Amino acid sequence: MYAVVKTGGKQYRVSKDDTIMVESIKAEAGATVYLDDVMMLDNDGSVTIGTPRVEGAIVSAEVVKQARGPKLIIFRRKRRKNHRRIQGHRQDLTLLKILDISPDGKAVAKKPAKADSAAETKKAAPKKVAKKQAAEKPVAKKAAAKKPAAKKAASKKAAEK
Repeated sequence: MYAVVKTGGKQYRVSKDDTIMVESIKAEAGATVYLDDVMMLDNDGSVTIGTPRVEGAIVSAEVVKQARGPKLIIFRRKRRKNHRRIQGHRQDLTLLKILDISPDGKAVAKKPAKADSAAETKKAAPKKVAKKQAAEKPVAKKAAAKKPAAKKAASKKAAEK
């Protein structure tokens, strides 16, 4: 089984356990990302071509690491004008390992773990309490801002001839 997915403006032919280097995806190493822009899907000989996408198909991948590509040198020159400019560039890249290809999207669970959702509710509760406590305290008036002292002008000496 393989699929053709589109990410970062490029298309990649992937199958299970492949590693691909794609344009930067904002995710931490070890996180799971879902590529739902599947252009074509081959399920053991039955080929499905999307118009433009295969509906419901999802490719799940794990972020192995965030990396940078090789340095590219951009050199601009205008003849007979003594004009040269050199500039360098390194592209941000993400290394992905393909975990699973799901033609119907049911095999891939997008739900976060229960421990993560419990941790989020615990974090949110103290913030609400802090806002209530801040609202109850009386606000002190701010003191008038002091103006900075004027600087003395430096005396200029007359130029002697």
